[in-house]
Amino acid sequence: MPLTKDFKTTVMARAHRDKDFCNAMLTEAINELLTGDVDLGKAILRDYINAAISFEMLSIMLDKDPKSLMRMLSPKGNPTSRSLFFIFHAIQKLKKMKISVSLR
Repeated sequence: MPLTKDFKTTVMARAHRDKDFCNAMLTEAINELLTGDVDLGKAILRDYINAAISFEMLSIMLDKDPKSLMRMLSPKGNPTSRSLFFIFHAIQKLKKMKISVSLR
């Protein structure tokens, strides 16, 4: 089911004002990718990038066209693991954070 514009606007507004919510978006994107729901993981990662850093800023870090990055994370996009890891590396640098994985 596609998200409505109002819902996306609400999510983006909350992500802009609530750092914990924004971090939870990134965590959920990574979890979805790791559990095999690549489409949902890409969608959440795309929303996170829009809310937290922008595709323009990410494109500067990765020396790639912003539209190419957007297409990569679109429903029909097929990012390589290399591209995803470069995105996560750039996010860590831009947000001054460290992403780690724990086993349960």
